Parts: sequence; C-alpha cells; structure tokens
Amino acid sequence: MVAYATLAAFTFWLYAFGPALTLLRDELHFSYTVLGLYSVLWSGGAALAGAGFAVAARHLPRRALLWGSALATVAGAALFTLGSGITPTLAGAVVLGVAGTTLLAVVQAVLSDRHGARRDLALSEANVGAAACAVTAPLALGALAGSPAGWRAAFALPALALVALYLRYRGLPLTATPRPRDDRGTPPPPPRSGRLPPAARLFAALTAVGIAVEFCLVYFGTEVLVGTGLSTAAAATALSSNYLGLLVGRLAGAVLTRRPGRTVPLLHVSMAVTAAGFLLFWLSDHPAPAVLGLFVCGTGIANLYPLSVALTLGAAPGREDPANARTQLLGGLVTAAAPFLLGSLADAHGLTVAFTLEPVLIGAGILLLLTGLRARDRPAGGPPPP
Repeated sequence: MVAYATLAAFTFWLYAFGPALTLLRDELHFSYTVLGLYSVLWSGGAALAGAGFAVAARHLPRRALLWGSALATVAGAALFTLGSGITPTLAGAVVLGVAGTTLLAVVQAVLSDRHGARRDLALSEANVGAAACAVTAPLALGALAGSPAGWRAAFALPALALVALYLRYRGLPLTATPRPRDDRGTPPPPPRSGRLPPAARLFAALTAVGIAVEFCLVYFGTEVLVGTGLSTAAAATALSSNYLGLLVGRLAGAVLTRRPGRTVPLLHVSMAVTAAGFLLFWLSDHPAPAVLGLFVCGTGIANLYPLSVALTLGAAPGREDPANARTQLLGGLVTAAAPFLLGSLADAHGLTVAFTLEPVLIGAGILLLLTGLRARDRPAGGPPPP
C-alpha cells in the first residue's frame, strides 16, 4: 500500500511537469532549448540519484530513504512552483530529479525485496496506480490553469498525499524480508560484489531508452498538438490521451503478468504498438488523429518501464540495488540528452524533423532487448545460443 501510493504521488509530479513547462513557457517566454534544459536538469538530478543510490541503500534503512526522499521531493516541487523566474524554477527541477528518482528507486527496491521473482507482477500493479495519476495530472493542471488557484496548485496535491501517508504509516517497517526458496527448494542467492552481469547492463540500457521515448513525448507532445491547431491549454489537456493509453496498457499488463513467463512477449508487443502509435501521431496534421496516435503510443509505452526494470533486477541476483541504481543512472543520462537534443533540433529545423529521434530510440530499444535476452540465456562461459 505505501509503495503503491508513494509511487502514485511521485508519478503525479512527473507527468504534470511536462505540461507545466508549456504553461511556464507562456509566462516566461523562453525558447525550446530552455524548455529542454528543464528536462536536462531533472534528468541530470535523476542520474545523480542513480549514481548514489546503491551506496545510500547499503548505509541507510529503507524507511529513512523513503521518507527522507519524499520530504526532499516536496521541497523540490515547492521550489519549482513558488520560485519566480527561470533560475529558481530550474533549481526546483534539479531537486525534483534527485529526490524524486531516489524515491522511485526506494519504492522499486521495496517491491523487489518483498516479491522476488514475481517482481514483474508487483511492478506492473504498482504502475497501474501511477498511470492513473499520469492521467489525472494534466487534467488537474489544465483545470486549475483556468481557475483563480492557478496551475501551481496542482503540484500541492501529491505533497498532501505524502503527508497523509507519513502520518498513517511512518512506523511501518520497510526492511528487506527474507525471500522464500523457489519451487525446487533453492535458497535465494547471497549478495554479490563486482560488475553487473552483461544482461543486467543491457536491460538497464533498455529501461533508459524506454524512459527517453516516453519523455520526449511528455515534454514536447503538447507543442506538437499546438501545431495541429489546439490552444495551449487544450493541448496540455489533450496530452492526457497519452496517459490514458498508459493506464489502459498497464491495466492489461497487470492482468497478463499474473501468469509467469509473459514478460518478454509483452515487451515485444509493446515495442510494436509504440512504433505504430508514434507514426500516427508524428505524421498527423489534424488534432483527432494526433491525439489518437498519442493514445496508441501510450498503450505501447505503458509496460516498457516496469517490465524492463523487472528484467534488469532479475538478471542481477544478489545485486538488485546496484542494478536498480544503474537503471536510474542511465535513465537520467539518456533522458537528459534526448529531450535536450530534440529541443535543439526543433529550434533549428522544426518539431516534425526533430521527432525523427523517436524512431531511432525505438529501434535502439528493440536491439537492446534482443541482445539482452541472448546474454541472459547464454550459458556461463559458453558460446552464444544459435
């Protein structure tokens, strides 16, 4: 309950951030490149959190990491929304990236601790609530943008939820529980040191690429919809079609992963649906097909993150915390570079040309998935499978 609800609160901020940047750009009149800089700073903070998470997880209990990072995330949201001008809001983006990503990593660690080999199901279920908040966030932002409270009031909602969670569950122990033996009676592997296995590194890169595919749309999808004729407020609200697709896809993923062995086939299908939805969105000149494309793309993207994380952690038995940290580090680096590059290309050549980056990322994700599966299934010290 705590892990699911905390993830939902963080996700509200995460998915409100992109539409909020469009509204903030209307107020402060900065360029696409500066808009991309906000995402760079958030993602850079995420990379910093990933670089330090494994060390923090070794020295701090899960409960201290969870509530400490939750408090810091609230502070970052306050700085982003209450700061006046570009500089303090950029600083707020950095704090949101560092603290929010740490919060995300702790939630994933807690779920992995408690569910072991069935972490794919736990992560899929947790991300259903997150997807629901992804739908709610732009709707709340759009609704409050036209009210006396203003769009910034939406950023207070997750803070209130986290305060309520802390007051109710602050004494709940979140320490790792011993994992049961598997069906053959084999005990869980002890913690290991050294480098992550190749498969874990490849799956971590797959996770990062999936994040980049998603957040290029989150940060710039509103701008594309404005180009089809929608107003800024209407486009920010219409972006919720992508998040509705996320919700539908994750509901389906939570059902499908109840039976073991479906993670990899579902990832293949997700890649194909993502590509089809993006092409419809990218090539549309009118609002209706563009919004439909965002929805279809969202259903494909929905399960890329939770299932890629599950593959990453499953490929690093006894090294789950470093593998978890690697996903956040690479995710931060890739999502810092990709939206910033997209914004720079958009300033120079327009958004349509700039979005050529998305098919490149999707292709890279397919290659990483196939290569990671070969590395995972290769016998130790043996030749690659035919």
